[in-house]
Amino acid sequence: MNLVTYLGKQILGVLACYQQDDIVIHICGVYPQWDNRLRVFFPRGHALQVGELVTLHLDNRSGVDEFDSGIRVYRASYKGRVLSVEDDWALLAPRECVLMHGFAPVVEIAEPGYAFPADPRPEHPVPASPLQHMPRIEGRDRENKVGVLITQAQEQPHTTVLAFLSSEDDDIFLITFPETFKSRLLKRNPHCFFVMDERATFTFERAIQWNYTIIEGDAHQIANGSALFESVRQAFIDKNPWELPFFIREDLEMYHLRRRRVVCPGTRRTLD
Repeated sequence: MNLVTYLGKQILGVLACYQQDDIVIHICGVYPQWDNRLRVFFPRGHALQVGELVTLHLDNRSGVDEFDSGIRVYRASYKGRVLSVEDDWALLAPRECVLMHGFAPVVEIAEPGYAFPADPRPEHPVPASPLQHMPRIEGRDRENKVGVLITQAQEQPHTTVLAFLSSEDDDIFLITFPETFKSRLLKRNPHCFFVMDERATFTFERAIQWNYTIIEGDAHQIANGSALFESVRQAFIDKNPWELPFFIREDLEMYHLRRRRVVCPGTRRTLD
């Protein structure tokens, strides 16, 4: 089986990579190939070089109006290597990729000998959120609006798709659980990025740089059981009732991403 079968021949993607001591995030057009390589178009250009490692968030929400409790869309975090570059294009080969549908994998790819890199960095408690009260939530958020969290894994960034809430001041609220990879990465380094999907529809559009907002920020945890926690949880339930089974778990973790800045696609940001 291959990615084209499930994702189609053209989709939008969020690409992240490390370049020297910086991280760069691109919004790009992605053209899956039958051999699971990806042809990627960068509307603002790129500085990728052959051999560099990149991570791409992929999903097939084109034509899907809303999520439900089964999360019946195909989605993947594609860890790739740059094979060639030509002008505003790059060709990627997969290192590792698991394409999910609902909660089950449908395509699993790994190059021979691939293993997740060891991560010796210790985990630390994420700083507590300074918020005392829930801020005014952004009224323009679509009920099905989702985004891509980019965290600092070893070798290449990690991407994961999440439902979220955002405030008028670009505070981002997320939920997850202690056993997830993203939770462990945030405890190793809370500096992260969140890419908000601004599309009103999920059709393929060529003006792709206008479809997303990239927020650079720092994760803070909201104490489970606090008044703020309960207020944010209820707002999530109101916005995303299909996620209700997740919200009532006792071990729910809630994160508040405080904005550092809004980032333009392709801009180099210093790692820390």
